Amino acid sequence: MAELALITGASSGIGREFARIHAARGGDVILTARRGDALAALKTELEATHSITAHVIALDLGAKGGADALISAVQKLGLAPRILINNAGFGGAGYHITRDIAAERAMIDLNITALVTLTHHYAKNMVAGGGGRILNVGSTAGFLNGPYQAVYFATKNFVNSYSQALDIELSDKGVSVTVLAPGYVETEFAAVADLTDAKMVKAGGATAHSAALAGYNAMLSGRAVKISDPKLGFMINWVFPWLPRRMLAKMVGQTQMP
Repeated sequence: MAELALITGASSGIGREFARIHAARGGDVILTARRGDALAALKTELEATHSITAHVIALDLGAKGGADALISAVQKLGLAPRILINNAGFGGAGYHITRDIAAERAMIDLNITALVTLTHHYAKNMVAGGGGRILNVGSTAGFLNGPYQAVYFATKNFVNSYSQALDIELSDKGVSVTVLAPGYVETEFAAVADLTDAKMVKAGGATAHSAALAGYNAMLSGRAVKISDPKLGFMINWVFPWLPRRMLAKMVGQTQMP
């Protein structure tokens, strides 16, 4: 039977698909996100379909002390997840200097601060308990610089770098760290980030299930990095490094605009 997994941002999109995939393989789950009603519906679905146990913790992970509150809530339930899937995050499009600085800081708080807090805590527990797996959802954006989504791209740069460094640190301690780097995925992300008219979005993207499955399987195999879009993977590894940096940044910026 699969081990207990803690999944953040589980109410929709890729996070919900991670929960479905893990439950289908017989694993219990701890589901967390802000929307308690959506989590409750997912809990009912998973328990009825797969005969597993789903625990629901509804909270705002990006709020001050949100990650600590989640850790405390999990401890109160007497649970010790051996799999951590850090999926929660959001983006926001526009000129950085005209965007609300509170929104930019909230993005950093969720995409970076909460992820680091949870990873630090549960990685220590996993090492003490003899092993575990961590899957952090980064992005192909994390290999690039992103005009008109400057803070979002920067947060994913952090996630990609942080995850790969920790994978080396923890590799001899029984804990693997995988970063999933999808391209554009058709979820609520575009609407939340005000990107529905962007060229990138209009070109279409992967399904949440396909992205989640690629990341989940990479986690199980202990891979450090999984770029789930093969074409983007080729471009990132073999084409983009040869382009002048400013030219590449301008090209990326154009995809974020209508």
